Amino acid sequence: MSLDFPLILVILVFGTGLIWLADRLLWAPGRQRSLDALCTEYPEWNQNGSADAKRFTVAAETLPRESTIVEYSRSFFPVLAVVFVLRSFLAEPFQIPSSSMVPTLEVGDYILVNKFVYGIRLPVLRTKVLSISEPKRGDVMVFFPPHLNKTYYIKRVIGLPGDVVSYRSKRLYVNGEPIPFEPLAEVPDGRSRYQMGISQLGGKNHLQQVNLMRPGRDFTVTVKAGHYFMMGDNRDNSSDSRVWGQVSERDIVGKAFAIWMHWDSLFSIPRFDRVGGIE
Repeated sequence: MSLDFPLILVILVFGTGLIWLADRLLWAPGRQRSLDALCTEYPEWNQNGSADAKRFTVAAETLPRESTIVEYSRSFFPVLAVVFVLRSFLAEPFQIPSSSMVPTLEVGDYILVNKFVYGIRLPVLRTKVLSISEPKRGDVMVFFPPHLNKTYYIKRVIGLPGDVVSYRSKRLYVNGEPIPFEPLAEVPDGRSRYQMGISQLGGKNHLQQVNLMRPGRDFTVTVKAGHYFMMGDNRDNSSDSRVWGQVSERDIVGKAFAIWMHWDSLFSIPRFDRVGGIE
């Protein structure tokens, strides 16, 4: 069972915030009044060695104290609030879990996702409250796929609303125009033979690869209004819109824009040789 981290974060932020606010408004004033009364009763409480100071110290032990849950809430609320704002509205880290975006992104890459480039959305509800821009062909986008409502996927935007996307003999066509592809190398890998090359989509170049030994599945599809057709750069090893359908605008998370670390496993050493922007 996958944890709904955005929901957990919202609950923690508002829970600790409400506890801290309730203490400031309801309980802290009472504690302060008790302390003020004690200071009035023992006016020389702050003079070391005085009789008032000794009696004040003993009496102070009986004063109401801040509870542990209030103390923790007061300490954690600012940190949680900062994480909440950064993660929900600015940028969110994301780990690449599969090889579907090879050679652009490798398993173990840690990337940053711009959360506001496509508009400001309410956390958990995913409702857009401010439009900024729309996804473009060629963007590497993080989203919730239609068949897994709480799991992040990352693919490349191939088709925009209204586009006609075709795939024939491992060549991609958008609105009847072939997407330029320049082969660079062929790499044998057991029973597979991968052809890597540069594809041009949305006016930008990016790497992609196909398995020449695996039959391609040809198709033609029209992208529905308010939806996007997504494909992985590792064309023959990607579960994408060819399998589970088109991505609704409501399910967009953000645009991947940078690799900040590569970490293969818990027992390996993180690498930073792949740090850079994502095309």
